[in-house]
Amino acid sequence: MARYTDAVCRLCRREGMKLFLKGAKCFSDKCPIEKRNFAPGQHGKDRKAKIVGYGLQLREKQKAKRIYFTLEGQFRNYFEKAARTRGVTGELLLQQLERRLDNVVFRLGFAQSRRQARQLVRHGHVAVNQRKVNIPSYEVSAGEEISIREKSKKLTVLELAKEFASHGTLPNWLEVNRDNYTARVLSLPKREDIQLPVNEQLIVELYSK
Repeated sequence: MARYTDAVCRLCRREGMKLFLKGAKCFSDKCPIEKRNFAPGQHGKDRKAKIVGYGLQLREKQKAKRIYFTLEGQFRNYFEKAARTRGVTGELLLQQLERRLDNVVFRLGFAQSRRQARQLVRHGHVAVNQRKVNIPSYEVSAGEEISIREKSKKLTVLELAKEFASHGTLPNWLEVNRDNYTARVLSLPKREDIQLPVNEQLIVELYSK
């Protein structure tokens, strides 16, 4: 399976903003964007061209794709599915991404970043309705129970993630018991529940050309 293996902090620098891809590091002095807030590469400091039109649309798509850590083909499939579904395409696109199991594990505070959450899922530490699910792209539904498997509850990364999550807020569509590492999906996420610096309408315009 293809996956991104380069330094993720380069992605934040390319977008010119923090995408919070590295958990606690993003809130520390070690965050590269604090020291080098310019695009990566030899000419990064000199690349200050004004972005308009197609460039704006592309940057919004890249930003959303990188926040949720999906590849281009996956992201395109999410858009096409949203476009075929009745409703506002942009909101449906973000709703699908937000319902990914790796994102839900991150939102619940079981991991410090989506990348770490993806690894927890891939390694079989997460269960949905008491059954192991190791597919990060699995889309959760309302009423489903998400939990960390019993034999995995003593992982050090979970303790660190719980401490990290104590400073954040839980989305309204999720309910969690962090002491027992169990949670429930109360409803599907609405646009107001997805607090991300992404203009989904620009993504729709990009793919609709």
